[in-house]
Amino acid sequence: MLRTVNRVALGLAGVVLLAVGGAALAAGAGLSVPSWWPWYGPGDVPLSTADRDRWRSESWWWPVVIAALAVLVLLALWLLLAQLRRARLADVVVDTGSDGDIARVRGRALEQAMEAEAESLDGVARARIALRRRGGEPEARVRLKLEPHASPAGTLRALTAEAVEHARASTGLATLPTTTRLHASRHAPTRVA
Repeated sequence: MLRTVNRVALGLAGVVLLAVGGAALAAGAGLSVPSWWPWYGPGDVPLSTADRDRWRSESWWWPVVIAALAVLVLLALWLLLAQLRRARLADVVVDTGSDGDIARVRGRALEQAMEAEAESLDGVARARIALRRRGGEPEARVRLKLEPHASPAGTLRALTAEAVEHARASTGLATLPTTTRLHASRHAPTRVA
């Protein structure tokens, strides 16, 4: 989701900056601009003195401006904090047990192994797994798309006993907390003659 939000925010910011910059550049260069264009020539400003005075006298103007700017600042801070937070687990440290040696397993490799094992379960059409760090320990977030004949309870038990347990045991973790979301496959209706 963060990738989508980033792309939409950057796209909107780019379009707005391109439109405003293009308008200012065209007007400043003295180019012919349409009559509805906000700037007509090098001496024009975005808000004339009359416009500024008219809006200043309205009682609702300053609260709306301050609220809009506050929302923009909060949105920018939220995007900045989202960028700084690592979305996925980079690697899992595995203690080999001999002489304090450790090994590192890439988080994405472990996710792919868990996904492959989950998709091999009876009744699972598709599996998506993301490993995240919660309180210093890895946590798995699993999304399963179930086939129509699948038993949700049975599939969840098999997932826990096989894919999650194998990942936990292979990395030497004491626990691997898992949040699972189950979705049913939808079939297009078919006409029976």
